[in-house]
Amino acid sequence: MGKRKSSKPPPKKIAPKVDTLFTCPFCNHDKAVIAKIDHLTQKGLVQCTVCGQKYTNQITHLSEPIDVYSDWIDACAEINKKDAES
Repeated sequence: MGKRKSSKPPPKKIAPKVDTLFTCPFCNHDKAVIAKIDHLTQKGLVQCTVCGQKYTNQITHLSEPIDVYSDWIDACAEINKKDAES
């Protein structure tokens, strides 16, 4: 008699990768904005490679590049809202 076949372990789940390239709100180029995170200095940097616009903000240990980009978009919207009011 042969021995029983051992079952294979289930395949590992691959976590989806978060984008680090985004669309610039100023020049509207796709994948022109690079988001970088520096956890040592707790700063996030978003910079457009086409028009050169930059934005930095404070981050936490949970922050991802999309969070820094979202903060930049929110800051742009807030400035546009203030300009529209005055």
